Amino acid sequence: MPREIKEIILAHGHKNILATHGTTLEITRDNHLTKKGTCIIAVSANKALAELSDEFKDKLRTENAKLTILIEVGDFIDTIQASGDPKLILTHPTDLVVRKSRHICSRTLAVGANKAACDLPKNLVRKLKEPDQKVKVTLTART
Repeated sequence: MPREIKEIILAHGHKNILATHGTTLEITRDNHLTKKGTCIIAVSANKALAELSDEFKDKLRTENAKLTILIEVGDFIDTIQASGDPKLILTHPTDLVVRKSRHICSRTLAVGANKAACDLPKNLVRKLKEPDQKVKVTLTART
């Protein structure tokens, strides 16, 4: 198995993005968003956990796996570091959730993250509030 495997997710901004949640961030295939979704940073994603490659999922489930999440929005870029876990389920049909905690459910992409939605730079969050804004998320899993 290669040392590093990438997945690219393409999504969009939304006028209701708040990015204020303190422990998680989420990307969803859903195209609607209420202001209750404070962890959601992008909508209308072209992939959720269920569509990630088996090779990528296997890498994330490797003991001591690390995940780098690169978020590109217009001219703004931010990076999040998180961990994989052998217990990851990775089957949710609409969502990808990154958590600061170690909680695992079918929506969990990674745990032990160094940032949540509220930690993203404010200028990046302003761009995410633009409905026609394209968002590129590059996931790099490595061991």
